[in-house]
Amino acid sequence: MKNVEMTVEGTMLTIRVDLSKEFGPSSTGKTIIIASTEGNVTIPNRQEKIGLNVYRKK
Repeated sequence: MKNVEMTVEGTMLTIRVDLSKEFGPSSTGKTIIIASTEGNVTIPNRQEKIGLNVYRKK
């Protein structure tokens, strides 16, 4: 994962992303990647999965 922190308290999932970070352009070059789970990942200590991408236009 890039720039993604997940925590679970009870049944609440909290996701933290630092919006000041950048990881370069996407594969098409149209957007700048800020955070990504890089596919679907399992939520810590749970059975559910999440897929997250945070990006902005170039």
